[in-house]
Amino acid sequence: MGFLRKLLAAATAFTIGTTGAAFADDWKPDGPLTVQIGFGAGGTTDTMGRVLVEQMRAQTGWNIIAENVTGGGGIAMFTGIAKRPASNDVVGLGVNMPILINLVRRGDELGFGIDSFTYVGTLAHGQMSLVSRADAPFSNLEEFIAHAKANPGTTIGFDAPPQQALIAAVAKDAGLDVNMVTMESSADAVRFLLGNNVDMAFSAGTHLPYLETGELQVLGTSNRDRLAYAPDAKSFVDLGYDYYLDPYYFLAMHKDTDPAAATAISAAFSAALETPEVQEIVQNVNQTPPKNLGPDGTEQMLRDGLVVSQSLFGG
Repeated sequence: MGFLRKLLAAATAFTIGTTGAAFADDWKPDGPLTVQIGFGAGGTTDTMGRVLVEQMRAQTGWNIIAENVTGGGGIAMFTGIAKRPASNDVVGLGVNMPILINLVRRGDELGFGIDSFTYVGTLAHGQMSLVSRADAPFSNLEEFIAHAKANPGTTIGFDAPPQQALIAAVAKDAGLDVNMVTMESSADAVRFLLGNNVDMAFSAGTHLPYLETGELQVLGTSNRDRLAYAPDAKSFVDLGYDYYLDPYYFLAMHKDTDPAAATAISAAFSAALETPEVQEIVQNVNQTPPKNLGPDGTEQMLRDGLVVSQSLFGG
């Protein structure tokens, strides 16, 4: 492991050296650069975002501030970015699924669309777990559905609209009457579960330490494919429900951002993503390594995802 970290650090130094000109010589912010995080403090997105900001700050010397802007799973944050006058000093860190579902379901009401932004890149491809207390009267998704069918009003915690939409679709097909409880982050989900205030909740990684202590258990996943760290836990697709969520953490700015600024910020982001600190935190909280699709790939991911979301949640 020590050798691997040294090798990674060497690679990082090379990356900084070869990309440094892009964010040190060509452009730098006139004042503070704010990275807004579309979820509450303590959750998975916030945890990864703050380490990312620390590494960008350390490498560039820029004054970079992390700020939580909650509401609608990133909707409030991206609405603000799209509607304010163009500037080069605000970057939004959010998750694709809340954006895509809202564009499908009420796109005419939102203050933005996919064309409203300049894209910086992606931080990671998320694995979303469905988690309960370890002493719950069910141990997998099939048993949970059976429990919910026998117990109307069974509670499910969520922190983003797509999670609510997925459960609503499954509940309709399975004939369930469930109670959805809104939360600000997956950190809230863990607190609610440990307090026995909900029966099941979505979590992108905050629950992982509690699997080790035996307080929580993974029932399944809302991803299309199974979890890398819990391959026996089934997805809704495995159970015959054609619904899934594949979240990407991505960064975007106002569509009229100066191209030189966008290029420099993207380069700084890419270099920070290669540091051992960011590699480690993403792996720890997300159970997958960082994954950067780049500016063009990020935009294409969202456009492709909108088509899929229309077919799944457009009814």
